[in-house]
Amino acid sequence: MTPTVTNPGDSSSGAAVKQNPKAALLTLVITAIASPLLSATAQVNGPLAPHKRQPSADSIQINVDMVLVNVSVTDTYGHLVANLEKQNFRLFEDNVEQEILTFSSEDVPASIGLLFDTSQSMSDKMVASRHAVAQFLQNSNPKDEFFLISFNNRPDLNNPFTSDIEQLEARTMSLKPKGRTALVDAIYFGVAQMKSARHDRHILLVISDGGDNHSRHHEAEIRNLLKESDCQLYALGIFDAHDMGRTTEEREGPSLLSDFAETTGGHVFQAAGLRELLDLAGKIGVELRTQYIIGYKPNDLRHDGRWRRIKVNLTPSNERPLIAHARTGYYSPRD
Repeated sequence: MTPTVTNPGDSSSGAAVKQNPKAALLTLVITAIASPLLSATAQVNGPLAPHKRQPSADSIQINVDMVLVNVSVTDTYGHLVANLEKQNFRLFEDNVEQEILTFSSEDVPASIGLLFDTSQSMSDKMVASRHAVAQFLQNSNPKDEFFLISFNNRPDLNNPFTSDIEQLEARTMSLKPKGRTALVDAIYFGVAQMKSARHDRHILLVISDGGDNHSRHHEAEIRNLLKESDCQLYALGIFDAHDMGRTTEEREGPSLLSDFAETTGGHVFQAAGLRELLDLAGKIGVELRTQYIIGYKPNDLRHDGRWRRIKVNLTPSNERPLIAHARTGYYSPRD
């Protein structure tokens, strides 16, 4: 079943287009007075892809194969940790330590896709979910842009990219619950929408109460698509005892979302009840604004199309246990 566009005048197609993993060169723009740390404005499409912005008149262009990795850091209680330095991080590719060449913790604008579950099982959770979306939007970077996809039997584009928060909130107010849950199809459709993104950071946020029971795309297909894409997937899950008593697919929803999210360096925030939803929505917004961006030039520069595994370790000076959340790897470009 082909996703449809419900926003009047929008010509976006529901046909998903996988991003090309062959993109190879990143153009770094380093001004004569710049810090030795790469500015977060050099975030790119995918871990290894061409830089989009035009250099200033007094800049020097250097072409290198550079991998950029977004990293969130939490303690064992899930609290975000800011103010870490470059020396607190160690990065490995295929178990070989890499030299960290660039490091930034600036708040960089993002292109964000909101994937809103409007299946029948969300009937008693729609009001709280709308408030959660509003809370998330209020905690976003003022320069962020968003699109809104609702999904039940199929995903629909309710609003293409916009920075108008009030417009998005109004769109969510018009959504009505019905039908089943095509969660996997919604993620596939969301990745496709990023082809028209303005910013270089791409985030998908799923708001849902369970798993998939109506998609035509398969889980393995989406897992591979997320590996190839430059999207970080986060999920705000509303899971209660009633949800766990439904079908096998819906009971397995939390683990399915976690699997997808962890592949991309995101994760699932689970609300035990609707009251907890608002706090978690705000927490996701804050996390996206406090990420670290690490850049390195791989020791292995072969363009062989292979999957390269990434592991980020932490060596904080105060020795408190911390956890790094980063994508699990990337596909090398292929010549």
